[in-house]
Amino acid sequence: MLFKSHSAAVYGIDAYLVEVEVDIGAGRYGDFNVVGLPDIAVKESRERIKSALKNCGFDFPAPSVTVNLAPADIRKEGSAFDLPMALGVLGCQGTFFGKTLDTFVFLGELSLDGSVRAVRGALSAALAARDRGVRRVVVPETNAKEAVVEGLEVFAIRSLPQAVDLVNAPESFAPVAVDTRQMLAEASQYAVDLRDVRGQQAAKRALEVACAGSHNILLIGPPGAGKTMLAKRIPTILPPMSLEEAIETTRIHSVAGLLSDSQGLVGTRPFRSPHHTISDAGLIGGGAIPRPGEVSIAHNGVLFLDELPEFQRNVLEVLRQPLEDGAVTIARAAISVTFPSRFMLAAAMNPCPCGFHGDQKGKCKCSQELIQRYVSKISGPLLDRIDMHLEVPAVNYKELRGREETDNSTAVRERVMKAREAQLKRYSGEKGVYANAQMPPRLLRKYCAISAESEQLLEAAIKSFGLSARAHDRILKVSRTIADLDGSSGIQSRHLSEAVQYRTLDRPYWSEF
Repeated sequence: MLFKSHSAAVYGIDAYLVEVEVDIGAGRYGDFNVVGLPDIAVKESRERIKSALKNCGFDFPAPSVTVNLAPADIRKEGSAFDLPMALGVLGCQGTFFGKTLDTFVFLGELSLDGSVRAVRGALSAALAARDRGVRRVVVPETNAKEAVVEGLEVFAIRSLPQAVDLVNAPESFAPVAVDTRQMLAEASQYAVDLRDVRGQQAAKRALEVACAGSHNILLIGPPGAGKTMLAKRIPTILPPMSLEEAIETTRIHSVAGLLSDSQGLVGTRPFRSPHHTISDAGLIGGGAIPRPGEVSIAHNGVLFLDELPEFQRNVLEVLRQPLEDGAVTIARAAISVTFPSRFMLAAAMNPCPCGFHGDQKGKCKCSQELIQRYVSKISGPLLDRIDMHLEVPAVNYKELRGREETDNSTAVRERVMKAREAQLKRYSGEKGVYANAQMPPRLLRKYCAISAESEQLLEAAIKSFGLSARAHDRILKVSRTIADLDGSSGIQSRHLSEAVQYRTLDRPYWSEF
């Protein structure tokens, strides 16, 4: 006898529906074969299903069981097929009284006692089901909030018997009801604030400029100056996440298995800080079946690379594609997957191996050759993709113990949002451009026109510092952002002067090494 149920498989952050065909026929007693390019986790499901059925009081059929996961030419992975396969076996035995499961998509891993465990990618599966016209999705209880999608009935279950009862009497079960906008508002709370940082007014101003234009930034300073503390507060001054951004970010975190049981949406902008020993695959993503890396998990948020020169050279170089394109494409023999990776890069480094180069107390004992070798670990092309280089000096005692109140994250965020609104209006007709950092070269002359006085200033800076063409563009983009924060329709000399100050590593102070 043949019985069909439906599930979903995830590739990248997208999902596609899978038809689970179960057939009970003559054969060797106890055979349970799964076909359709299953991976190891799917093949092992037969043992979980056998035990779950028996421990829930259901009979396991004596003849052989064959399960086909269609389409059969695409590889299936994970344990989410346990539940639909078990229901298919029960359907072959007449458990559902002639009912079909055509209006359901099932996801869930089975425990040996029949309880249903959480799976990855529930949100992507729910979106795929809605797009294919399926009205109902059944997920583990811990995935319920995550899988709620407008236009879809989502049912949460805890066990296999409960799933059987749902199919036989769906009218006795109420779909999960969640206000996604309210859930987003409740999740949009940060535990840190920019006001926590004592002193460092110049650095705070630089962070405000960086966030206002979505510019990448590099913080350079001695140990203990507060570089990491500043970086962790960047998400708190970025504009709040929209519902669309939250859903897209949640899909990535769901596929990566990073959502907690109680978390329905990622409401705060991600802040990812991988260790400098990370591999290129860990940063970009990879695997036989590609998984998102840190650059994708940081999508719509901040990727922070502390101790930047300590990262492997090849690891840093793979950042160039996502920084330029806002996406990462991972190609394999059977499939090519694209992960979104539009993030703001924040990095920190010491000025030299010991960390005290330029210190007035003369603590640094590093030779010029050693300093040059240390700084040159970061390639020129990567540095050119970082719009702002900023020195972060050590905080003196008076600033550390002072009682002066500074703007909190909310006040700074409001100024950032006002500048972003001006940019959104400016680029409303430009595809893929939402902030000054994304401005293509063809728009520079249009939106970054400068006066004759500013032309002289920029020319002098380029000649003095030996700036590249890309650095020239970065200065103009940062100048445009400073003008937006100032509420100015045009770029003034003071805006350009401030932007030039944010190219620390281009100055003779550094180039002499």
